[in-house]
Amino acid sequence: MNGVGASAAQRLLGPAEIRDIAHRLGIRPSKRLGQNFVTDPGTVRRIVGLAALAPDDAVLEVGPGFGSLTLGLLGAARRVVAIEVDPLLAGELPATVAARAPQVAGRLTVVTADAARITSLPGEPPSVLVANLPYNVAVPVVLHLLATVPSLARGLVMVQAEVADRMTAPPGSRVYGVPSVKLAWYASARRAGPVSRNVFWPVPNVDSGLVAFTRREPPDHQVRREEVFAVVDAAFAQRRKTLRAALAQWAGGPAEAERILRGAGVDPGARGESLHVAEFARIAREARR
Repeated sequence: MNGVGASAAQRLLGPAEIRDIAHRLGIRPSKRLGQNFVTDPGTVRRIVGLAALAPDDAVLEVGPGFGSLTLGLLGAARRVVAIEVDPLLAGELPATVAARAPQVAGRLTVVTADAARITSLPGEPPSVLVANLPYNVAVPVVLHLLATVPSLARGLVMVQAEVADRMTAPPGSRVYGVPSVKLAWYASARRAGPVSRNVFWPVPNVDSGLVAFTRREPPDHQVRREEVFAVVDAAFAQRRKTLRAALAQWAGGPAEAERILRGAGVDPGARGESLHVAEFARIAREARR
């Protein structure tokens, strides 16, 4: 890390500083917004290190909160766009960065918005997503950003441990499901390590996990993402049913579902949790015939 990065990292926020800011702003963490703030500088340094940012990377951060992770990212990347839904926190973030890391304050852009609804971002397109995502919206946010920000080539996100398992599960796994398949449409994903609940304020009831992903080409360019996702949603709506039964309503009847499945080279007696994303794509393509 260069001199600017090291200087910024030395002034990361700790528990006392975060509580002082919260008290001054009159902020209490919101369960509705899934607010659990990282208070451990060591965890921030670990996340920034695992993100393996290059000096010319433009980072997208979702839910910066009080700026714990933001300060670490600013020391390692050329630019950080931080999306914060809470207007009080969004308004305070530039002041926190200016006070603790003035030499990199110009690298920060704050957007007050719901990350699950944004359609465009200011300035140059970001290349990396690094974020501590609210538990209640983690998967929808990641999928939305991958769909709407095509410049995102890779990412490292902190989510609830159970969600991390689902996002990275392979076909046949007990927790393989809709999040696993939809994320696999965009990217290859893996677990990048655990995070203790004790590094957050307030302390959540569950541990967290880091998920790293790298964007790749969709498995099938002959079918639209929306068509494939409709098949995925139908296949997992009733997990215990065979695909012939689960896709009956989507296809227009059990017989038509079987025809489509056999045409796609998929066993009608199989269940959704055994299929790879490419097989769901074949089913969607076969349904056009």
